[in-house]
Amino acid sequence: MAHQHSHHDHDHESGHDHHGHGHHHSHQLDMTRTSRAFVIGIALNVIFVLVEVAAGFITGSLALLTDAGHNLADVASLIIALLALKLAAAKPKAQYTYGYKKATILAALVNAVILLAAVGSIAYEAVERMLTPVPVEGGVVAVVAGIGIVINAVTALLFFRDKDKDLNVKGAYLHLVADALVSVGVMVAGIAITFTAWYWLDSVISIVVAVIIFVGTWSLLKDTVRLSLDGVPQNISVGEVTKKILSVRGIMGIHHLHIWGLSTTQAALTCHVVLHDEASLAEVSRIKTDIRAGVKPLGIQHSTIEVESNLEECDDKEADSCNRQ
Repeated sequence: MAHQHSHHDHDHESGHDHHGHGHHHSHQLDMTRTSRAFVIGIALNVIFVLVEVAAGFITGSLALLTDAGHNLADVASLIIALLALKLAAAKPKAQYTYGYKKATILAALVNAVILLAAVGSIAYEAVERMLTPVPVEGGVVAVVAGIGIVINAVTALLFFRDKDKDLNVKGAYLHLVADALVSVGVMVAGIAITFTAWYWLDSVISIVVAVIIFVGTWSLLKDTVRLSLDGVPQNISVGEVTKKILSVRGIMGIHHLHIWGLSTTQAALTCHVVLHDEASLAEVSRIKTDIRAGVKPLGIQHSTIEVESNLEECDDKEADSCNRQ
């Protein structure tokens, strides 16, 4: 029975178990709701960009025009994330046997980089303005920033429920929260400048906001880089998965265990399990079924399992990484 390959048993179920997860969260996205949130977010932000550009030209405010550029970058980020989610739902093709699920990881990485670039841009402009303060029409700036707070806060709320289920949604949520914070800062600065003419306040608040955005973005960047390098998704514990597989009746050992993200919401697993020599085909089938059922609540939707017949082979190949009962 040595080296029975089970590629025909590759579990291609993409359904997610909603029950019995204990502390594990369901990672099922409601695609209709998420897509609607993205479309609304894109539309509202495009309108806000147009308002900012108009107000910037009318008042001669460089700050408003700069913020319009920043918000335009956010619109691009939302469009990238939406396209990635649509691509992930596309059917596999001969050249892309997993479909385009990985597009969600690439999009999340691009958005994390855009967010960090925005932080750098905000900080740079803040220092520039601090060195050479420019008179600002505080009242107009405060009103436009107030509109920005409402638009970004409302849109961020649309993503709040799903932000921990998908890195793209989390990226969009962080973008919108960051924008709302920037707008709060701009509004506070605008009101203060109206009464005090302390133009440097604009710069100080911008730097504080940039630091807040950076802290929130760093974890997103780490998660997306990990998934880009086929690392184990953050919500999955290799130790728990190993323990769960070894708990299946009839398994003597496990090695060649690999776990990686197929997308920002789906994970895959491959492993070799070692069984006793007398294991029947019915027992092998039952063991594979038990493994898949056991790891699915841990966040793994796709499992490929190969069986081997003795521990000696495991010892020869991977003494260090062979886990046994």
